[in-house]
Amino acid sequence: MPSLLPLAAQTIYAELVDLCALDEFDAAFPPNGSFVPVTVKGRRYWYYQYGATDATGRQPRKYVGPDNETTAKLVVRHGAIKSSYRQRRSHIAALRGYGLLSPPDETGKILRGLAAAGVFHLRASVIGTVAYQTYGGILGVRLPSPTMQTADLDLAQSRAISVAIAEDEQTPAFLDILQKIEPSFRPVPNLYSPNTAATYVNRRDYRVELLTDNRGPDSDRPTPLPALRTHAKPLRFLDYLLADAIRAVVLWDGGVLVNVPQPERYAVHKLIVAERRTANAAKRVKDLYQASSLFDALTEHRAHDLAAAWNEAYGRGPQWRKHLRDALAHLDPLGRDRLLYAIGQTRSIVSGLDIEFRDAPPRYDFSRDVVLVPGLAGRQPKDYAVSREALDDWFGSDGKGAEARLQAFRHHRAEIEALAREVYTNEPVPADGAILIKTADIPRLRARIKSMARRGRSTT
Repeated sequence: MPSLLPLAAQTIYAELVDLCALDEFDAAFPPNGSFVPVTVKGRRYWYYQYGATDATGRQPRKYVGPDNETTAKLVVRHGAIKSSYRQRRSHIAALRGYGLLSPPDETGKILRGLAAAGVFHLRASVIGTVAYQTYGGILGVRLPSPTMQTADLDLAQSRAISVAIAEDEQTPAFLDILQKIEPSFRPVPNLYSPNTAATYVNRRDYRVELLTDNRGPDSDRPTPLPALRTHAKPLRFLDYLLADAIRAVVLWDGGVLVNVPQPERYAVHKLIVAERRTANAAKRVKDLYQASSLFDALTEHRAHDLAAAWNEAYGRGPQWRKHLRDALAHLDPLGRDRLLYAIGQTRSIVSGLDIEFRDAPPRYDFSRDVVLVPGLAGRQPKDYAVSREALDDWFGSDGKGAEARLQAFRHHRAEIEALAREVYTNEPVPADGAILIKTADIPRLRARIKSMARRGRSTT
């Protein structure tokens, strides 16, 4: 389980985000202009007016953000502080000392250049391993380092957002931005559209790939992203990942303020991606590793948010459910049980999961006052237990001691195993993942087993 960061580290990270946001805002909007609220289709937005008026009497202006608490705070404090570069560097050094993750230098330099060009101001998001590295600070935990570092950077922007941004607010051509950072960057022609590119590579084979959402059939044909003046590869499920992205600081140099998906959406999305990734086993392992690490942190500290993100994905349709059910089968059983407990689901949603019973001898656990029996679930050892009260009330041991209860278990083993399978599969997963048959549960379990048997006979 990821360990919780000290309160001091959590405070430092929160302050670092504020400092980076203020410095970015001051750099983007010099003090010689003014902010004005504008209502568009019933919603208020902030715009920044600057420069001389044109022939129509209008000043140039550019988009700032929606009228919310975050934007309002930046507008009020605009220009009130000087650059905090040294302070931010100090904060980042401290956070690294606490074990938070940071990217390689090349990634940091590229992100800094993209941020300076306004890419993240136009609501593009960093996804992939670089986003994962930011979640330790966001969640206040030490996340384990990714198992595989790759020389690439994935960026994504919603197609709907990109086409809605006015032409005078767009960034320079994306290739021009990259070549300003590193002149050797070049486009990688697309097989289906040789004159367009969604991927760029430099002389060291560092790749920057642009992605966007696709709600239709799978396609490898690039889609235009006019706001960034490039194309992007369309991917299914990406609209879910990008919804309500959040600000985060990449811990490099003085910090780079970027947008990343919400960590709970990232974890659920990684589970789907892992199940769909059949051609690259190494990346599939990395996807499952990142998802599992985040699930461990989220079940401990943000279970409500995780449940909401899961339920949204699970409710999106049969294909979503199938991918999630199949992917759950590949998670570590203990971590999976914690996830199922947090999201309020039973083990029945896990594809192909069952519990096996063998003729292993039972033993009496006096510390818990239960009969304990070894089982096997998904090739992993999984004990199940029957309470003393259940054996006394329903199986005739009648308070005669441990040996009588063991004898009652042996005599009724077949039915008890059926009850244990029902508890394991269809009962809510407890916090500790234990399989315990309690006396109060037996009437309900028996009735459910009989009902399923009747339904099975009626279909044969």
